[in-house]
Amino acid sequence: MVRLPLPHPPPVPTARTPSSIRYFHASLSRRHLVGPPDPISHLRPVIYDDAPPPAAPRVRHPYSLKEFTGNTREYQWKMQRQELDAFNHAFWLDSNSRFYAAKDAVLQSLPESATAEQREHALSAFYARWVAQERARLDAYSEEWRKRNWSTILLGARVRYQEFVSRLTNPVRRGQEDG
Repeated sequence: MVRLPLPHPPPVPTARTPSSIRYFHASLSRRHLVGPPDPISHLRPVIYDDAPPPAAPRVRHPYSLKEFTGNTREYQWKMQRQELDAFNHAFWLDSNSRFYAAKDAVLQSLPESATAEQREHALSAFYARWVAQERARLDAYSEEWRKRNWSTILLGARVRYQEFVSRLTNPVRRGQEDG
């Protein structure tokens, strides 16, 4: 009779899971937070732990990035990331506000004696009109959001690549700055 070895027991979970181990550097890991959903836009805001100070909404930065020392590309990326979030939130806040107002108007236009089926038909017609009416606006938003999102992704990749190259070319200097 041949005995097969028993399988090893599963590893015991520890405080440091493999996803939190950082192999390339010993800096602190960052954790972005997610806030509660907005009651109208239904978006959960991201609270960045590395974000620059918040700027006034819809106002371009008053200074040229050339006036700052350090990694201005990283600062630009952080600002662009927040602008994209604000753009997304503003669109959905406006869209959902108008949608709920129009939906309430449709429901209020029905007589109080309307059956559930009549309300369902009225809402079905409303939804069809709403989708057709908002199609061009949603398509324009989607195109603009994708353009801005790709720009932010590419800028973030450039920042991370620049940090990686800097770490490779200046390993001693980097260690002296941290300690």
